[in-house]
Amino acid sequence: MKGKNLRFFTPEENQPKAERREKSKQLPTGHITSTGKLVFPAATLSELGIEPENMHFQLGTDQGKRKIKALYLVPTGNEGAFNIVRTGRGYALPLDVILSKGGIDYASRKFIFTASIFLHEGSTAYALEISEEPQSEKAAYTGKPRGRKPASKNLEAS
Repeated sequence: MKGKNLRFFTPEENQPKAERREKSKQLPTGHITSTGKLVFPAATLSELGIEPENMHFQLGTDQGKRKIKALYLVPTGNEGAFNIVRTGRGYALPLDVILSKGGIDYASRKFIFTASIFLHEGSTAYALEISEEPQSEKAAYTGKPRGRKPASKNLEAS
């Protein structure tokens, strides 16, 4: 009789593979309120490494642009700089006049921003890219009509 080629298994091969799905790395976000405040959730601040009680910021934007598309926060030691204040569960930076002069209509539309870290003159700074929140259109109601039935036109003509 002819010898058979056998393949032997190990106990490790009988274990299910632990598939790790890496979460898509999303940038920290926040939003602009209808009163012109940039709202930073606590999770966003901790992810960026910002200590709002101890840090003051210089606020800047791209030079030569009329409409604000990005804001830049550069930490500074000056007491006359902007500081983040505590509001509810998060923190906010009140910028109503600057945003309105920069062409952002925060009162009638919703805006969000994504934060990222960059180097400015050898120190860590933060870039806030402002964009309009996408509007979700409400689907038309497709269920059973409610309320009184409309009067038929045949009855009105008689």
